[in-house]
Amino acid sequence: MKIDILTLFPEMFAPLKSSIIGRAVENNILDIRVTDIRDYSSDKHHKCDDYPFGGGAGMVMLPQPIFDAVNAVDPLHKAYRIYMSPKGKTLNMPLVKRLAAENRDLLLLCGHYEGVDQRVLDLCFDDEISIGDYVLTGGELPAMVLVDCVARYVEGVLGSSESVSEESFSDGKLEYPQYTRPQVFKGISVPEVLLSGHHANIEKWRKEQSLIITKKNRPDLVGEE
Repeated sequence: MKIDILTLFPEMFAPLKSSIIGRAVENNILDIRVTDIRDYSSDKHHKCDDYPFGGGAGMVMLPQPIFDAVNAVDPLHKAYRIYMSPKGKTLNMPLVKRLAAENRDLLLLCGHYEGVDQRVLDLCFDDEISIGDYVLTGGELPAMVLVDCVARYVEGVLGSSESVSEESFSDGKLEYPQYTRPQVFKGISVPEVLLSGHHANIEKWRKEQSLIITKKNRPDLVGEE
């Protein structure tokens, strides 16, 4: 999967060179390219923002640099183009899985300041996505969240297919507790059922614990169950 990211702050994307995502890039499973929008500004000072028409606080990103950057990296509109925006639809697991299954490249625009000129969004973009009901200083962190979420469902990125089939939200509930060595830590022992080797009992315990945790932390996911 190829993912283009358009941003005013390309240095913020260093974390994508590390850990699982970094290894997927090194192994050519993912192709992540970060483009500096300022490189496409027609202004001699590489200006990319201006005051909003109608007044108001802050600045708005200019349409021209974004339009030219988009058409430079995706001239044939092969990518699914997404503006990371607090007013977009909320990122959730069904949406993550749909994006991973699209079999299309992704192009992400990171907004900044008070937003982006609406005309370039209307001309160039397919969707607006938010990572939650709060506002950040820019779209860079949301873009990294989306990349990390979607990449985990790209074949070959994770070492085990069970990693995505048994984690939180995979079946609409939160994940059960996990334990590793030592068997006893600070006087607290691993639950006996996990040491029993009885797979049916372990599966039953995990489902029970998953439901308990979901009811406690996210009762909205279980309703009246």
